Amino acid sequence: MTDRTALEIAVQDAAGVLLALRAGADRVELCQALSATGGLTPSGATVDAVCAVAEHPAAVAVLIRPRPGGFVYDEDEVAVVAADVADAVRRGVGSVVVGALTADGTVDRRALDVWRSAAGDADVVFHRAIDTVPEPSALIDDLVECGVRRVLTSGGAARSVDGAATLARMVAAADGRLQVMAGGGVRPDDIPALLAAGVDAVHLSARRPSGDPSSTGPGGGEPGWDVTDPGIVALAAVALDRYRSVR
Repeated sequence: MTDRTALEIAVQDAAGVLLALRAGADRVELCQALSATGGLTPSGATVDAVCAVAEHPAAVAVLIRPRPGGFVYDEDEVAVVAADVADAVRRGVGSVVVGALTADGTVDRRALDVWRSAAGDADVVFHRAIDTVPEPSALIDDLVECGVRRVLTSGGAARSVDGAATLARMVAAADGRLQVMAGGGVRPDDIPALLAAGVDAVHLSARRPSGDPSSTGPGGGEPGWDVTDPGIVALAAVALDRYRSVR
C-alpha cells in the first residue's frame, strides 16, 4: 500500500479530467449519468478521449455498471460487464470499478472472478454496492480473496462523514490487504474526519450545474448537466495536502 492518501474525482468527460487533474486530483473515475443514476458505463469513445488527455492514463478508473438499480446480476449481465471491462482495459485505463451481490447480500464471487479475469493487469475496484449491506466490513475478506484492489464506500451512510465509524472498521478488517476509499456525499470540509478514520483515498464528484438554459424539448429531460468544478477539487486537494504534510 502507498503512504500517500489519494484524491479521486468522479468525472463524466475529458474536460472534467483536465480540470480535476490540474486542480490537484491524483486519479479520476469516469462514468456517465452520474446525477440521474449514480453512474453507468461510459462509451468507448469517451474512454478514448479521457485516456488521450489524462496525464497518466493509468490514473483513470472507469465505472462499469450496465444499468441503474440493484447489484444482483444475471449471467447475461455478467457477460456484458466482462466485455466492457476488457474493452476499457484495452483502451488503456488503469482500474475498472465494478460490484455485484447475491440475493442474500453477500459478494457475488462468481461475477467478480469473471471480471477479475477480464481485467487482466488492471486494478479491480468494488463500488458502493457494498453500502447496501448491514455491515460492509464483513465483506472485506471476500473482496480480498477475489483480487479486489480497492473498495469505494460511504460506510453505509448517505454521507461518508456519517459512516466514519464503519469506515474505520473496514480499514481494520482490510489490514493493508486492500485500499478503503471514502466516497459518498463528500465535501472538502469532511476530509479531516475521513482521514482520521484511516482511509487510503477520498472520492468526490466535485460537480456543479452547467448553467446551460437550452431547451431539451418534450423528450430530452431536464435542461443542463453537471460539470466538474475545479474550485471544489482544489479545496479537497488542499485538505489532503495539509494531512500529508503532517504525516
